[in-house]
Amino acid sequence: MANEIMAGADTVGAARRWRGWSGAFLVAAAALTALLFGFIAVLDPYGVRVEAGRPARPLMDLNQRFMYPQIVRSGAFDSAVFGTSTLRLLDPAILSRGLSARFANLGMNAATPWEQAQLAGLFARRVAAPRFVIWGVDQTWCEADATDAARRLTPRPFPPWLYDDDAWNDWPGQLNVTTLEIALRLAAHRLGLQPQRLRGDGYEVFTPPEATYDLARARFHLYRGHGGHAPELAPLTPPVPVGAAERAAWRFPALAWLEQGLAAFPAGTRRLVVLPPVHAGALPREGSAAWQRLEACKAQIAAIAARRQAIVADYAHASPLTREDANYWDPAHYRLPIARRIEADLIALGRGEPAPADPALTVLAPHR
Repeated sequence: MANEIMAGADTVGAARRWRGWSGAFLVAAAALTALLFGFIAVLDPYGVRVEAGRPARPLMDLNQRFMYPQIVRSGAFDSAVFGTSTLRLLDPAILSRGLSARFANLGMNAATPWEQAQLAGLFARRVAAPRFVIWGVDQTWCEADATDAARRLTPRPFPPWLYDDDAWNDWPGQLNVTTLEIALRLAAHRLGLQPQRLRGDGYEVFTPPEATYDLARARFHLYRGHGGHAPELAPLTPPVPVGAAERAAWRFPALAWLEQGLAAFPAGTRRLVVLPPVHAGALPREGSAAWQRLEACKAQIAAIAARRQAIVADYAHASPLTREDANYWDPAHYRLPIARRIEADLIALGRGEPAPADPALTVLAPHR
């Protein structure tokens, strides 16, 4: 009997010790969580507390999806570039000087049409009087499944809570290791130990230094999708026959987002839609069925632009610019001198000047 009593006492004691340890662990965990959340809240690496008149935080992450909303909410910029990496080399400082505006480059790597529409919508809602919008439209906008749920996002995380107008839902999504890492980077930057990852207007030269350019290596990337050989660029003659039923079935559903996005800006906003100059080998061969489908998509883009009083600057066709291998790092990304050339064209168009006489550029201006 005594042994049973002692055993029972040991069991009760063990249970008490376990409850005591569990309670202490939970208190410590709660304290640590509160400490980490407080650290994140004070540093505010995504600029949740940023609003018009308050500067954005230094941009310490390369995932622009988390960094750019605070640039918009700061109110420091009245003009913006939207799109993917095919427009990220456009320097907003050059555009700002040329157009007497305050530009941010908000192009996001591999951004889907849906992601671009979220960012453009935020800009339209939060900037009082947008002056210029330059929107890069890649071939992804012409894909038949671009609006499918599976195609709206990429493997890169996207925080929808940073793009809505509800400030209260911005905090719960930040208690994670990634946000803590960005907060630590921001703290290191504040202490002078680490540079910011992106310039305050969103700009970054993400391509290698021009001094390291190697044409042979560039051609390796340009030709890799063509079996290692230079792609055939001569037009197909005659063009591939495409029946009326097939043409009638062509759908470009994401273009509805483009029209909605352009329509969200006030009448005083000058809109430029840019079809970026990818390498000619990344375009469908002229005369092919795919090329004819792309031309049909372009026609719809032009119609949308006309309805929304936008100028279309089309570089996405075979030309001396897009055929020249030495202009590119890979099929999608041109070199810095090409970016300077495009900036000059867009500045002229933004000023209302005549379109540059250049076979690389086709300009469609709205009827006023």
